[in-house]
Amino acid sequence: MTPPNIFLYVQNLLGIGHLRRAAAIARGLVDIGLDVNFISGGIPIPNLDIGSAKFHQLPPVRSLDRNFKVLVDETGREIDDAWRQNRRSKLLNLFEETRPSLVLTELFPFGRRQFRFELIPLLDRAQAAKWQPRMIASMRDILVTKSRLDRNIEISQTLNQYYDKVLVHGDKQIITLEETFPLSHEITHLVEYTGYVLNPSASDTKETAGSGEIVVSLGGGAVGSDTLTKLFKIRRENSMDDTPWRFIVGPHMPERMLHEVQQSPLKNTIVERMRPDLPSLINRARLSISQAGYNTVAEVLSCNTPAILVPFEGGEETEQRIRADLLAKRGAVEVVYEDKLDWHTLAKAITRALKNRTKTPLRIDLQGAERTAEILRKMI
Repeated sequence: MTPPNIFLYVQNLLGIGHLRRAAAIARGLVDIGLDVNFISGGIPIPNLDIGSAKFHQLPPVRSLDRNFKVLVDETGREIDDAWRQNRRSKLLNLFEETRPSLVLTELFPFGRRQFRFELIPLLDRAQAAKWQPRMIASMRDILVTKSRLDRNIEISQTLNQYYDKVLVHGDKQIITLEETFPLSHEITHLVEYTGYVLNPSASDTKETAGSGEIVVSLGGGAVGSDTLTKLFKIRRENSMDDTPWRFIVGPHMPERMLHEVQQSPLKNTIVERMRPDLPSLINRARLSISQAGYNTVAEVLSCNTPAILVPFEGGEETEQRIRADLLAKRGAVEVVYEDKLDWHTLAKAITRALKNRTKTPLRIDLQGAERTAEILRKMI
């Protein structure tokens, strides 16, 4: 008999935030002794830490750009019906082989609608399975606002038809699902908040990097090139004082952008591709400047370091702006909008952030990975 296990599906399309959050959840699950099959549908990234979970790579796909309209495979070719049929077969075969006790779909059905071609068949297969696996939808703190009523009805109907629970990886004292999902009243009976999922930092107690610095972090880097260019230009033209600046650009920052800034060295300025100890760097820093993605914000809030958020607002994205505004309203951070970012707006935000550094930090639930693991263990 196959032992109880969890089938964790995640599809990242552009950045790495969804993948990192799912990986943290997988580690939380294996830490309490659960078996996890980690099914990834995005382009692989190096050094993804999923603990002792078993990794399964579906034929990878990504978004061609930040509008998420065109999906391409690892060679850059737009996917077609034959590609979809092949991937659907592989996903359903994995389900049959692993016979999971619980299936968790990260973001779907709140997002990833382009993958209904494989996820609805997966849900149907799970619902018909003799061993009756439980179904869980997993989502971040904020839903990207959908203006079409029919899409929101589709989400609600899918949840009520197939799912046993909706895990919201946020703190309802900061934001509730009602604020970004207009039909939340139809799924209240399914919803449970877990707190923010924090990726632990690989820290060295003897490490001093970041101490007294301004640390600029741009998430995975896929959508941070405009902000990087502006911040590097500000740094070049206005050195402020002798405070060192450290830029962490992420694995998906285009090589040409990284090459451009590295070929323009500045005094007291460091540019690095990745730092697994980023939360520790931020914790030692004088000031943090970052975008407002889920993982980055969780890492910033885990520290008591003054912070400025520059939310990404490209394409139809509203998530980062909403998150940044809510945190600023609660006095946790300062915000400078991407289209307003220049030396004057940043200097004012820096002054305000440093002036308020003695304020009592915002109390926020950061035990999301542990609480998610406990909820799923009880469901099994």
